[in-house]
Amino acid sequence: MKKTIANGKFDSIIVFAKRFLPKNRWGDYMSSLFTFVQYQGRFPNRKAGGDLNDFLFSIKTSKEILNPLRVFVSDKQHLKLFVKATIGDSYNVPTDAVLSSYEEALSYSYPKDCVIKPTHMSGEVIFRRAGSSVDFTKVASWFDLNYYNWTREANYKSLKPKVIVEPFIFGAENCDDYKIFCIRGQPRLIVVDTERQTSHRRNLYTTDWTLLPVELACPPGKDLPKPENLEEMLRLAGELSRDFSFIRVDLYSNGNDILVGELTNCPGDARDTFKPKENAPIITKLLFDHN
Repeated sequence: MKKTIANGKFDSIIVFAKRFLPKNRWGDYMSSLFTFVQYQGRFPNRKAGGDLNDFLFSIKTSKEILNPLRVFVSDKQHLKLFVKATIGDSYNVPTDAVLSSYEEALSYSYPKDCVIKPTHMSGEVIFRRAGSSVDFTKVASWFDLNYYNWTREANYKSLKPKVIVEPFIFGAENCDDYKIFCIRGQPRLIVVDTERQTSHRRNLYTTDWTLLPVELACPPGKDLPKPENLEEMLRLAGELSRDFSFIRVDLYSNGNDILVGELTNCPGDARDTFKPKENAPIITKLLFDHN
């Protein structure tokens, strides 16, 4: 089964079929299975020896995704409580406001420069610069959307819709984003996103900062110098991930200070692929070939 069957006809069938699946764990499994086949062109490997996407599929479709701690840190407001208790409040991005309804969002006096995003979703954001207008149509859609209905990631299902307002991280709209993949509290892989608002680039590194010949969802950029505070970032990622079999710890750094962005349970929803395909085993070995 390939994603390219009949020039996208297979994709249309999958989308249509998922609409009628019940909102329960069986329906979540089937929806996730359809999505996995659609994007990976194969069925998931439920046995030992699978790759990252197989591992993420297992987390997403098992009871593990319902772990109350996973659910708790999926909420961007609650995550800051976890960060404060685990490594200290100084590693949190400051909060200007948490808005619990669309009416609050409409009446709030936003800072002229700020970041506006939903606490109950992933990948959605509004950047406000120099008092620019706020897209309240988009904000309204956030309050109407349960992210679980789109991805069937059950950790989002019970989250209350809210909007959080924050200052720009280190005063910049484009800030390097260090995504550290951790297994049982041990950092194993670093993904660095740069130029996210212009020409998004992504590099993959080992924890000793060796650039890997692998592409993940975005084209690579130029090789980056090793951050002076890399060891501190790895230490913090280890502390934040120690209670999870797997978690991705997203950090921002300006070379000196470090701030926590998110803890991500199922990065890419098991949809992303590594390129070239023949180099994908490098990532599997880094993540899972440890005693």
